Amino acid sequence: MYLIKGSSGLPGGSVATIGNFDGVHRGHRRVIEKLAEAGQSLQLPLVVILFEPQPREYFTLTTAPPRLMSLREKLAALKTLPVDAVLLLRFTEKLARMTATAFIEDILVAQLGVRHLVVGDDFRFGLNRQGNFALLQQYGQRHRFQVADTPSEVIAGERVSSTRIRLALEQGELALAEALLGRPYSVLGRVIHGEKRGRTLGFPTANVNMKRPNSAIRGVFAVTLTTPDGCRHPGVANVGQRPTIRGGQRVNLETYLLDFCGDLYGLPVEIRFHHRIREEQCFADLTALRERIALDAAAARAYFLTSGQA
Repeated sequence: MYLIKGSSGLPGGSVATIGNFDGVHRGHRRVIEKLAEAGQSLQLPLVVILFEPQPREYFTLTTAPPRLMSLREKLAALKTLPVDAVLLLRFTEKLARMTATAFIEDILVAQLGVRHLVVGDDFRFGLNRQGNFALLQQYGQRHRFQVADTPSEVIAGERVSSTRIRLALEQGELALAEALLGRPYSVLGRVIHGEKRGRTLGFPTANVNMKRPNSAIRGVFAVTLTTPDGCRHPGVANVGQRPTIRGGQRVNLETYLLDFCGDLYGLPVEIRFHHRIREEQCFADLTALRERIALDAAAARAYFLTSGQA
């Protein structure tokens, strides 16, 4: 899979789909797998068109839904699917002011030579959201490309969507989120130096920059941390703003690993969330916080002992 930036194109043509693909969940994978069949039939590469930032983040960052994935995580997930290329469109004022017809003519036709396009039937695009599914079909007839709707995917009686997964994570329903995603919810990132307050409390933590303005998940969780060599280490993680020590507005991901001794600084790791222990709390003092962390660690040990996840 390679990344298309700027105005470079695919003169030989392509099959394509457009969306946020936040979470790259089972519904997204079904779309890509069906599109891959069209690509094989037409002997054309499959291109996923992404926007960065996501349009809602550009227009209303403070009210946009929290991301399930950073861009880096999204590209890593797409790389595991039959995607030949990703066209990454920087969502700037210029793109926001592009008309729907210009988007079709300049990007879909001239740059990608689209022969088969898959989008949701409620997909809107272009200046003032004037472009829609019907307009794409109209121009498809003119430029000889087909337009198809994305099929719905239902798992355990739930329609798979990024919105539903966010709600499951918010409510601590990690098993449901895993079913909809097709894998445990996780965060990728490098271990960075923090304020080392956990060390003074007797619980040193691996701190990971989540690379997103907000988090879809909050609280204290039983997790596993996977290092580049593939080793998985059980632990307990806090995702939040550390109210007891006035951590500010930034969301932090801090993981205390059970029975681990080593240096993780600078390493890329994956933290998988398996079970929510509790919501984030504000404690009266550091002694109360230390006692609660000890209970959290014990709860994580009990979870891994009974679940066999570690």
